[in-house]
Amino acid sequence: MKSSKKNLIAIAVVILIIAVLGILSIYVDKIPSPSTYATFWALVPSVVAITLALITKEVYSSLFIGIVIGSVFASGFSFTGSISNVLQDGLIAQLSDSYNVGILIFLVILGTIVALMNKAGGSKAFGDWAATHIKTRQGAQLCTVLLGVLIFIDDYFNCLTVGSVMKPVTDKHRISRAKFAYVIDATAAPICIIAPVSSWAAAVSGFVKGEDGFGLFIKAIPYNYYSFLTLAMMIAMIVMKVEFGSMEKHELNALKGDLLSMGDGKKTVTAEETDVVNSNGKVVDLIIPIICLVICCIIGMIYTGGFFSGVSFVEAFSNSDASVGLAIGSLFGLLITILLYVIRGVLDFGKCMEAIPEGFKAMVPAILILTFAWTLKGTTDMMGAKDFVQAAMTSASGSLFSFLPAVIFIVGCLMAFATGTSWGTFGILIPIVCAVFEGKNNELMIIAISACMAGAVCGDHCSPISDTTIMASAGAQCNHVNHVATQLPYAITAAIMSFVSYAIVGPLTYHLHVKWFIMLPIFIAMMVLLIFVLRVIKRRNPASYVNADTRVADAE
Repeated sequence: MKSSKKNLIAIAVVILIIAVLGILSIYVDKIPSPSTYATFWALVPSVVAITLALITKEVYSSLFIGIVIGSVFASGFSFTGSISNVLQDGLIAQLSDSYNVGILIFLVILGTIVALMNKAGGSKAFGDWAATHIKTRQGAQLCTVLLGVLIFIDDYFNCLTVGSVMKPVTDKHRISRAKFAYVIDATAAPICIIAPVSSWAAAVSGFVKGEDGFGLFIKAIPYNYYSFLTLAMMIAMIVMKVEFGSMEKHELNALKGDLLSMGDGKKTVTAEETDVVNSNGKVVDLIIPIICLVICCIIGMIYTGGFFSGVSFVEAFSNSDASVGLAIGSLFGLLITILLYVIRGVLDFGKCMEAIPEGFKAMVPAILILTFAWTLKGTTDMMGAKDFVQAAMTSASGSLFSFLPAVIFIVGCLMAFATGTSWGTFGILIPIVCAVFEGKNNELMIIAISACMAGAVCGDHCSPISDTTIMASAGAQCNHVNHVATQLPYAITAAIMSFVSYAIVGPLTYHLHVKWFIMLPIFIAMMVLLIFVLRVIKRRNPASYVNADTRVADAE
């Protein structure tokens, strides 16, 4: 009932906007175009979309309303201009963009491979095998973390691969889909942004003009406090059995066997799981396709970077087109998987072909949300969000020089949160940071670049319109808004600790030249200590997750 009321409110808002546009279009020649370009108004569409998504728990209409509002502003309240911005320059433009199409192809192919592995019985066989080797909930979560760390080449690939491989294991050990999605998300972008060989390293390197971009990226890794503190926090919480916020409710429900909801009986999985049609599947029916997929995707990425034309491996990765590389690699991975199953006799060719529409169907929610998120980002670009942020950064660079990394971290967080894109935030902020620090303290510039990357990843984690957050939800088959709501307190905790770290390390580096290998262990120890204190507090509550999990472990 509440959901219906919220949907009606969303529909009413859309109708109201259309009505206002219709009235304004009559008098459009008499109304001056609003001065919304490169002002705070450029971020309003994203803020509205995010707020509505969190309130209504409905992502599609929230994103669309944000797109409509942005199109209204960008067109100067012209009815025909707004329609053109929504359709021709918005949805159609995003769906015809070559990079976006490559990502969508990758999603569909990966969904097909997952459907094939389920049909062949590979996922079930791996789950049964893991059940005999992974005995505890902690072990299942730590194995998920380990796999996420190992698959560092790309965050999209990481989210969907880890999700498809580990879901049978986490389900077996009654780990909520919300917690599973958080572990996937926390080992996707935070790992890719500190991995020298990844699509993220290539992107960041390309944003540094006239500099050794890859060298700066390597030097910035030890200062990416959000990534390191997120990993430290996640591992500490798993080991100490600590949860807080709405995630604790999800985990308590999961201990009772309710993996998908908040205990109200309402399922939150958006993508249907395919039925296993072959009970004779083996673990190799999952392992071999995944290994082949990883190898093919790596080869596809270095191919697009010119590796087979004489370019070095590292340079090829830096120059790679992740969209094309992942699409090519996943296609070859799909062909190998089909060939493997047909030769082994676990599936015939007809059954393999049935997996294609099933895989597409499973990815429809992620495809829709990604398309709307890309369109919303394009709308904010039309309104001059980049110029607004650049002006704000330039005005703040004078009086707060040694504290600039902390300021940049916050700006990166807010911008990625509002726009839903880490890479877009990199592209805007990194050239600005390089210009601000040109001819000044080089070490502080490295910290500032790292703060920009850390802030972008943090804002990405917090935003319901972020593509990587959407992919984590898809990988875990978790309701997207539930994933964002449960992850938000954890991301904010890591963000606060990261801000404090940058506020400390900036002045210390600027004035005392303190090295990273002294400060990083201290900040990690502070985060672990915080989780330990939280555990001590939680232990006093008999109904807390830490006590409930301990009781379940003792019973087993």
